[in-house]
Amino acid sequence: MAEPTPHRNEPRRRPAPLIFEPAEAAGDPEHFFDLESIEDPRALLSRATELAQAFAAAADRAMEFQAIAAAQLADPRRFDRLTPVDIAERAEWTEDYAKRMVEFGRDLLRGADTEGRTPVDPV
Repeated sequence: MAEPTPHRNEPRRRPAPLIFEPAEAAGDPEHFFDLESIEDPRALLSRATELAQAFAAAADRAMEFQAIAAAQLADPRRFDRLTPVDIAERAEWTEDYAKRMVEFGRDLLRGADTEGRTPVDPV
């Protein structure tokens, strides 16, 4: 797993829109967001780059939500809080990684409070 890295000082990249594929196209292993039908290499590079950036941005955002959820689950004020071991087991992480994700999530939640935004609630 990649290490969690806060990106507070970097502007969020706006990903290219991901258009949902029809079920029959998604079942074809050679089909991927219609890239195989683009014949112009310049257009192919452009669209493939947009998709790569969109997936990277989506992965970063999903990881932030994982961290927030881990921090919320480990909150000592919860009567049903989980230990880092429990969180690691649920998320298929190592215990050390779970501890770091809990801290990263706490940082994100604190940052959301101090930057004038409300904390993101993934539920």
